[in-house]
Amino acid sequence: MHDFLLAKQIIDKVLEITQEKKLEQVSKVFLEVGTISMAHDSFDEHPEEINLENLQFGLESIAKDTILKDVKFNIKKTEGDSWKITNIEVK
Repeated sequence: MHDFLLAKQIIDKVLEITQEKKLEQVSKVFLEVGTISMAHDSFDEHPEEINLENLQFGLESIAKDTILKDVKFNIKKTEGDSWKITNIEVK
């Protein structure tokens, strides 16, 4: 469940950035995701190890109904409890 919540947060942030910077035809999004990332579900006691396969599935599922439907998500697992977008490539 946390993987899907995190995927939603990431997609929302990428969409926000694409709108702010007026990016069109995004081709790749590069992410660093902590081993234990917090999905903001308003419960501090819910840290959970992120499964990259589930996260990838969640990203693709959510993105398919947006302008990000053809985007490749490159996810690098890191230590820690946070995530960040490290780069967005356009065609």
